[in-house]
Parts: sequence; structure tokens; C-alpha cells
Amino acid sequence: MTRTAGGSRAPVALSTSSVYPDSTPDAFEIAARLGYDGMEVMVYTDPVSQNVDVLRRLSDYHQIPVLAVHAPSLLLTQRVWGREPWGKLIKSKDVAEKLGAKVIVLHPPFRWQRDYARDFEAGLARMSDETDVVFTVENMFPLRARATEVVPYARHWDPVGQDYPNVTLDLSHTAASGSDAMAMAAGLGDRLAHVHLADGTGLAIPPDEHLVPGRGNQPCAELLQRLSATGYPGMVVLEVNTRRALSKIEREGDLAESLAFARQHLGSANGQAANGQAAAGTDATRSGSTGSGAAG
Repeated sequence: MTRTAGGSRAPVALSTSSVYPDSTPDAFEIAARLGYDGMEVMVYTDPVSQNVDVLRRLSDYHQIPVLAVHAPSLLLTQRVWGREPWGKLIKSKDVAEKLGAKVIVLHPPFRWQRDYARDFEAGLARMSDETDVVFTVENMFPLRARATEVVPYARHWDPVGQDYPNVTLDLSHTAASGSDAMAMAAGLGDRLAHVHLADGTGLAIPPDEHLVPGRGNQPCAELLQRLSATGYPGMVVLEVNTRRALSKIEREGDLAESLAFARQHLGSANGQAANGQAAAGTDATRSGSTGSGAAG
């Protein structure tokens, strides 16, 4: 992706997974009310997340665009849109194009997806030649049990050494893998095309916490400031876990706080104004909220 010198701040979008166990329509409603710039649709077992016509109606009704689609490449979505991984990506591309989304997020192949893994980079290149939508492969993390480390992916979980033209950097995943997020961002260079903003400590079980930014030990603020300073051309997507929220009001407060954090540290004039609006929403809705738990 082409970088720009200065200019307006990166859009801040909300992942629909951030309201789970509430539904995809709830995510659109909350994002519009809080003033997010757009949505990333996590395609999972919720039928609405799989239905392009309903997603378009939600986008039109709430006047909030779908900016990204997260392909169903998680373990829990192995049966969504069929079991064939290339078929899932073709469907994701079709949905993204129909909704006007700019980015598709996907995970690297699992070790048991041998045919998919064998042709992964070449297949993504072929698909990229057929569309303006950008396919971004997400950094992941190993699974650890006592002294044993298991990598369930056919490629290394760190994308820096992989031949991916475009990458999504997820800060909850850097916490879970014990990686240096700033070093990973620097190592990716212009391949850094998309950011999942969340926090983590790497100490929880499971380790992928997706905390509200500022509640863990990841350099969330520093990364946002770096993005702003280097002309990052992509978007920032809040992918936080609000499952431990005791009420819808507390969940909305966490999401308002997350938006305020992102806009504050991206640092544009527009962001500062919106940060004040979101912070006001936080004051009005939050009531002693604490850290979130692991995300899906």
C-alpha cells in the first residue's frame, strides 16, 4: 500500500467481534452511535455476518461503511461458507467488493491444510490480480502447554519473514506470542497494511486477551503515534473483547474508551475532536469497567 506524507488520520473502525456475544446488528448500532468511521465484519457463525444483503442494509441504515471483511479462517468458523479455504476467500472477496470494503483479513493456513498451504502465496497473488481489495495475512502466535510450544500453522506465526505482500498487525497477538510489536511493525515496513488495535499481557490462559487499549502491556499508543508520523495509509480496527462486561452500558463504555484512545494517539485535529465526543460517551456510560477477557 502506498504511504502518504502527513494528511488526515487513519480511519478508526470497529470489528463486529467486539460486541460478542451480542450480534452483528448490535455492532453496527453501537459503532454508529459512538462515531466510529466504519466497520470490519467478522464472518462467523452469526448468519447476519454471512449475508451480504443484510450487511448492506445495516450499513445503509446506520450510515456507516463496511471498510474490511475478516474471512472465516478461525477454528470455530471452519464450516462457515464451506470447508474449502480458497472457496472461503473467493466468497470473502465477493462480499467485500459488493460492500465496498477495502481489505480482507485472513489467517495463515493451518498445518493440516496441506494443499492450501502449498499454493498459499501464489494463490493470494492470483486473487489479488483480480480485484482492488487487499488481502492481508494476520500475525498469529504459538500455543503453549507447560514447556511445550505448538505452532498450528503451516507458516511461522511471525509474518516478518514470510512472503506476504500485505500484513495485518494485531497487538493482542503480539502479546500472546511475546513479540516486540514495534520491531514487528518496523520489520514489516510498507507491508503493514492493516492494524487490529487491542491490548494484552501474554499472561492469561488462553493468552489472546484482546483487552481495551491501555489495559495491558503492549505499545498501543506508541504504535499509533508511529503510524501517524510515517503516513500509514491503512485503517485501525478496534478488535477488543467485551465479554466480561456486565451490561450493554459497560460494553458500550469500553468501546467508547477504545475509540477515544485510538483517536487521541493518532493525533489529528479531527481525531482530537472526536476523542472528546467519545470520551464524553465513556463518562456517560462507563461504571467502573475493568479489563476484558479473551476474544474469539
